[in-house]
Amino acid sequence: MTTNPHMTGTARLNLAKAAPKVFRALIGFDTAAREGLDPALVELIQIRASHLNHCAYCLHMHTNDARKAGETEDRLHMVPVWREARHFFTEKEQAALALTEAVTLVADGGVPDTVYAQAAGCFDEQELAHVLSLILTINTWNRVALATAKVAGTDERG
Repeated sequence: MTTNPHMTGTARLNLAKAAPKVFRALIGFDTAAREGLDPALVELIQIRASHLNHCAYCLHMHTNDARKAGETEDRLHMVPVWREARHFFTEKEQAALALTEAVTLVADGGVPDTVYAQAAGCFDEQELAHVLSLILTINTWNRVALATAKVAGTDERG
């Protein structure tokens, strides 16, 4: 078994217990972001951002959630290489995946106009606002999980 070189072996902060108002606000933001979006699209966005952020905890959680919601193994395996396997994904899903990558990796070059225009052409303004908000929330959750050393396979949701 490979060990994480960034882990110190000591317990880290439990954000939910240490800052419950902050944690509840994040949950509220996440819940509001999902509103009106196709659950399959929600999971694809969360899976792709978690791949890019190397967040095993969230990746494990969201691939399991996707399976429970009826997502196929074929599509789950193709998410990291969706550009080479476009036929597995709808035009809307491709636009959302491209936007997810651009926003998640925003420091590498911003959000290109072409990526934004593709998403704006596939989603109405309200849907696009929710897609963008969901991308922001999963990036926040990834950072919380990574900063607090959450362990994949230990989903604490009740």
